[in-house]
Amino acid sequence: MAKKTIGVLTGGGDCPGLNAAIRAVVRKALRADFNVVGVRRGWKGLMTKDVFPMDINSVSGILPKGGTILGTSRTNPYKDDDSVKTAHANFKEIGLHALVAIGGEDTLGAAAKLSRDGFPVIGVPKTIDGDLWGTDATIGFDTAANIATDAIDRLHTTAESHNRVMVVEIMGRHAGWLALQSGIAGGADIILIPEFPVQARDVADAVLKRHDRGKNFSIVVVSEGAKVEFADTGEAEEVLRSRELDEFGHVALGGIGERVATALRRLTKFDTRVTVLGHVQRGGAPTAWDRILATNLGVRAVELIEKGKSGRMSALVDGKFTDVPLEDVLGKLRLVPKEQYDIAQVFFG
Repeated sequence: MAKKTIGVLTGGGDCPGLNAAIRAVVRKALRADFNVVGVRRGWKGLMTKDVFPMDINSVSGILPKGGTILGTSRTNPYKDDDSVKTAHANFKEIGLHALVAIGGEDTLGAAAKLSRDGFPVIGVPKTIDGDLWGTDATIGFDTAANIATDAIDRLHTTAESHNRVMVVEIMGRHAGWLALQSGIAGGADIILIPEFPVQARDVADAVLKRHDRGKNFSIVVVSEGAKVEFADTGEAEEVLRSRELDEFGHVALGGIGERVATALRRLTKFDTRVTVLGHVQRGGAPTAWDRILATNLGVRAVELIEKGKSGRMSALVDGKFTDVPLEDVLGKLRLVPKEQYDIAQVFFG
């Protein structure tokens, strides 16, 4: 009897820990007597049938490496009817018994739709934003938080040396987990996140009060999706780098750090500088926790396939590795609750 074939892909933005997850899927699948094929460049590889066979040598030595050996893209196989037909046809032509899709909200949204259409798909949660519903942890978040914390630590010394206000722009479209956790860990004086809009004047007042009590520098951490009311707009708003939409309908965020810094210069008269961490948050070797998390989630995904499951996402819930319906993940975001933000505010100013 011919062996069944499992495919594995990584979609959306890259992050540390993806290779650990790929390695876990391949090693577990081979041990369970499946064939494995890698799908290159996320959903684009499914659309173009860009696949290759994987064996134990394919994943040798990749555990500590950042990025993804499979490549990635932000391709949407459900953007139109023709794309959907192609995705369905190629799934069959490649001969996939099941597919493991490692990704965030958009990648797993497409995975859920494929499963709904009758194709066996299991999701593995990945995003440095940490905003996926249904899991307490996502691959890449811990490493990104450590990178951001290290950057904040380094900015403290230069800010104090020059009596400056340093604004640090950190990734986070809809959820402020990355800014919140790295800001707390790095001792930021103010943290601005998407869930709780603020007025620029209030941020400036907090900086001024800090300086009034003898602190001649401040660190302001800003999530890229933070909503700030500036004097020239009258309402809290996202700051966009571009209004052009990607294949999943998202605009490009960016520039909130510079807008906040400009407002603080005007309102406080203090020397204010901006650091945008950008893609450095996605790079480098994964932390021990991200390697462990990715390994467990990858193994769990193949176990679900062995049981004949589809439309599930491997997850960490209340300290246990389990799985949840992909449908439950769609249209929901894991946002920072007020009680978590209240803890951070204890240290503001």
